[in-house]
Amino acid sequence: MPTINLGRRELKALTDAARDGRAVTLCAEEGKPDAGVRFTPGEAVTFFDSKVKGFGVRFHASRKAAFILEYRPVNGGRDAPKKRITIAAVGTMTLEDAKQVAKDMRAEVRLGRDPMEERQAARRAETLSQLIRAYLDEHVKPKRKPATLALYEGYLKSFIAPRQDKKDPSSPLLPGALGGKKAIALTRQDVAKLHREMGKTQPRTANATVTLIAAAYAWGAKHGALPEDHRNPAKAIERFPENSRERFLKTEEFARLGETLRLAETEGLMWGPRPGPKAKHAPKEKNRHVMVDPFAVAAVRLLIFTGARLREILHLEWSQVDTERGLAFLPDSKTGKKPLILTAPALEVLAGLPRVGRYVIASESAGAKDETPRADLHRPWARITAHAKLSDLRIHDLRHSFASVGVGGGMGLPIVGKLLGHADVKTTQKYSHLETDPVRRAGDAIALKIQAQMTGKSAAVIPMHGRDS
Repeated sequence: MPTINLGRRELKALTDAARDGRAVTLCAEEGKPDAGVRFTPGEAVTFFDSKVKGFGVRFHASRKAAFILEYRPVNGGRDAPKKRITIAAVGTMTLEDAKQVAKDMRAEVRLGRDPMEERQAARRAETLSQLIRAYLDEHVKPKRKPATLALYEGYLKSFIAPRQDKKDPSSPLLPGALGGKKAIALTRQDVAKLHREMGKTQPRTANATVTLIAAAYAWGAKHGALPEDHRNPAKAIERFPENSRERFLKTEEFARLGETLRLAETEGLMWGPRPGPKAKHAPKEKNRHVMVDPFAVAAVRLLIFTGARLREILHLEWSQVDTERGLAFLPDSKTGKKPLILTAPALEVLAGLPRVGRYVIASESAGAKDETPRADLHRPWARITAHAKLSDLRIHDLRHSFASVGVGGGMGLPIVGKLLGHADVKTTQKYSHLETDPVRRAGDAIALKIQAQMTGKSAAVIPMHGRDS
């Protein structure tokens, strides 16, 4: 292949000749007369640069031209065949920039890298969706809980790889969805944009989605799905602040909730018609009472009286219940295998439930061969909280309330932690501010004594083991 001093003038002469379809002769080296380096459009030929080794411009029979680099991989030795990689089409990049790219590639080759192999690997590489799917199937599914897998699959389906038709898994991805991008080509800017857009309305979910992407990349690099030195595009993204939400039921709220549960399983809860033209056709108020599924009411009572997690109650089987010892032996909770203390009120709830299937909280498939646990309490919980005027109360807040009553009653964090099944005492520390503070009790005693001296009335007695409320 001919070698020339490839500068702007020479490149222009070649491209003009290709455009016009006429032959041109170039100098082999600067300062020498025209000699033998002739280009006839329509033939495939590469003109190499005399200064940047391996760099050149290749003209195809179609007269299109591209900057290329020819090199020999270091790992292959002197006998290894040369490889040729296209840098860019002429016209899309300046000659100077193309030469710089060629120099950078040659530096990578000297360090043992193979630009052509890496480019081919990138073309063969998985998309982000495929990478995360492999991570879920090969790591999360066998090592994490089904609920965790379902949560991650939700992030993938709803935010990373949303489809044009949500009901059709074979439907094309929405335009711009990250899931369709090659995993190896995903940038930090791509992930940051998704995080930023999601964070406008769902900051917690945005953080969790980025964490999933970061975990999938770490797994992929470790298991060969990505180059080991590939930069994780989600690793350095700053997460949105997550202020923990603490909601504890007050005494009067407990009373409202208790009365609502009583009505739910006896007289039924009144419902109001939705505003609109059809509202006038709604039944009369005395006929607008709906009975709530007794098993759903029982589930809520068990959550209140045990401080258990929702899945621990919904997945509880009769075979795991020991009423004599007041225990339920959970084989697989969030913190692993553990006993659940069945308090006296909880035992009363269990005693009033009929055994209609495998699970304590019977589902629609109760008694069937392929019986499954109840999935959730969304609808009954919405009715209950609306009637009790506790619309901001989440089911998990019942667990917080159970803990708050215990800690506020002076039972101590370790005891409450054991009741809740916390594997780490640090988890229970978030309730520490609810403990009765001996310093506060002492301050109250002093202030009340001073107040009594000022008013001439006897001071109220503040017991030092606890504080009346």
